[in-house]
Amino acid sequence: MGQLWHFLQSAIGLVLHHPVTGTSIIPVLSDGRIVLIRRRDTGQWGVPGGMVNWREDIETTVKRELMEETGLEVKTIKRLVGVYSAPDRDPRFHSICIVVEAEVDGDLDIQDTLEIRDVEAFYPSEIDIDNLSHDHSQQLKNYLDGLTTIA
Repeated sequence: MGQLWHFLQSAIGLVLHHPVTGTSIIPVLSDGRIVLIRRRDTGQWGVPGGMVNWREDIETTVKRELMEETGLEVKTIKRLVGVYSAPDRDPRFHSICIVVEAEVDGDLDIQDTLEIRDVEAFYPSEIDIDNLSHDHSQQLKNYLDGLTTIA
C-alpha cells in the first residue's frame, strides 16, 4: 500500500507541477478574414484552440479544436506563429501554447456550445486587437507582424 501511495503522490506532483500543452489557431479564410470565437468564460473574443489530449499530436489537436469551436476544417497549416509559455499567460493555469496559422474552409458552426458563445470572421482591420482574451492579443499581433515568437 505504501508503494502505491508513493506512486500516486509522485504522479500527481508530476502533473500539477508541469505546464499543460495547448494550441491556438489563427484560422484564415480564402478571402483573408480571420475567424475568432467569443468565449463564454470571459465574454471576450479570441482565437480558437485548446489542450492537447493524451496521445494526440499538435496537428490532430489543431484540427479537432478548430472543428469543435468553429465548425471549420483545416486545409493547410501554413506556419508556426509562436510558442508562448509565460506562467501568467493563461489565468486558469500554467500552459504552453503552440500557435499556428491555418488556411481553413467550411461553414461557421459551433460544436462546443459550453465553451463558445459565438464565432465570426473579421478582416484584420475590424479586429479590436487590444481587447482579446488571455494573451491572444499578443499572438495575433505577432502573426500580423509576420513574426515567429518564443515568449
